Amino acid sequence: MHRSAPRLTRILACAAVPVMLVVAGCSSDSDGGSATPDKGKGSASATPSPQQSTKTVEPAKFAKLPDVCKSISAKTTASLVPKAKTKNGTAAASSDTDSRGGCSWNGLDDKGVKGSQYRWLDVSFYRYTSDASLGSGEQRAQENFAKELAKVQAAEGAKKVKTADGSGIGDQSKTVTYELKKTDEDFEYASVVARTGNVLVLLTYNGAGYAGADGPSDKTMMDGAVKASKEAVAAVAAANK
Repeated sequence: MHRSAPRLTRILACAAVPVMLVVAGCSSDSDGGSATPDKGKGSASATPSPQQSTKTVEPAKFAKLPDVCKSISAKTTASLVPKAKTKNGTAAASSDTDSRGGCSWNGLDDKGVKGSQYRWLDVSFYRYTSDASLGSGEQRAQENFAKELAKVQAAEGAKKVKTADGSGIGDQSKTVTYELKKTDEDFEYASVVARTGNVLVLLTYNGAGYAGADGPSDKTMMDGAVKASKEAVAAVAAANK
């Protein structure tokens, strides 16, 4: 059967236009039929590719942690814990030293007839990485800052708990002082919870007087804790230069 002249003319015309227009203008092979656009191509409602829909988060500021036992200077640890059993500190066990670590110093300074002074200092670091499903490292550190602060404030047996804003310690910090009775002595505690970028720095300094010696004041303990905390925060930045 021979095609009619009008229909043959239309087919030849369609064959001459660009391919991208054929879909819109020549999809019907029947005379006078309406064209149906392909919604899957070039449509605003097309489904985005996996690359377009993937959530991105800000990279973590710090990629590693310092040597924890060296994060506070030997001069400072010697002044805060005069008779430390281990002058260089005792490192806490960690399976991933780039993500977490700790170190502590403790000792009893025997002053003879004047009694003795016991001191304990410990510092811990926690580094958070950026994760598309969990948030940026800084966001995660901020969330855990609140959790760690709550733990310190809720220390079992603590009395006279006082919380204040830290001053000049990282990007965010809180200080907490309280009293705690141990080994029949009243211990004075000073804790600092600080955040620098995506890293949390947790520091506790406590002490008591033995054999009739007066215990340290809360101010003395907090002054020492703040000094050590500032050094620990600075060590994080130095380790990432």
